[in-house]
Amino acid sequence: MRWGTTETSVFRVPQTSPAGPTAAPTTTAAPSADLRGGAVPHAVGVSNDEFRAALARLAAGVVLVTAHEPPLSQDGPPGEDAGMTATAFMSVSLDPPLVLVSLRNGSRMDDLLLEQPLWAASLLTENQRQIAGRFSMKGRISDRLLFADTAHRRGELSGAPLIEGALATLECRTEQRVVAGDHTLVIGRVLTAELPGGESGPLLYFKGRYRQLGQ
Repeated sequence: MRWGTTETSVFRVPQTSPAGPTAAPTTTAAPSADLRGGAVPHAVGVSNDEFRAALARLAAGVVLVTAHEPPLSQDGPPGEDAGMTATAFMSVSLDPPLVLVSLRNGSRMDDLLLEQPLWAASLLTENQRQIAGRFSMKGRISDRLLFADTAHRRGELSGAPLIEGALATLECRTEQRVVAGDHTLVIGRVLTAELPGGESGPLLYFKGRYRQLGQ
């Protein structure tokens, strides 16, 4: 595994909250209820293809969400790292500092964050398109091998991989999960925010392709 040595600026956020630092995250069903058991049809006149085509025109930043699997037992082997490319990521609140990521129900990351409340997000640069592509491929090789070929370091609080050279990295703790259709919105409190010093522009996703500003 390669460990980068890029100097970083670190901003730490107080970890206290009204519910206490160890409060368990809550899970909330959206008004349409939990749809894991079946899909609800779109409104009349809106097909799946039309919906995708319209939202594909909303440019989005690209983030690598990462987490470290907890060991199965105290004496057992250590858990592995997991990563997922995400474009449905946004800030939610400044006080307290909260962010949100949307995960497909039943995906590996969704299942992992059900048991692991600590995770991280690396905001990728335009030069990190290959990282985004690797961690978004279906049927890809194990994440362990992908991380072995990706410069990163381990977050002090989350234990999750943080990508070297990213525009910014965040370590988070899940505070709430909201089931919304075929996805779950995971809301996390930001515990640390770091600026690894990347000078490149952001990596964007627009019309089904990775792009850069001005492209």
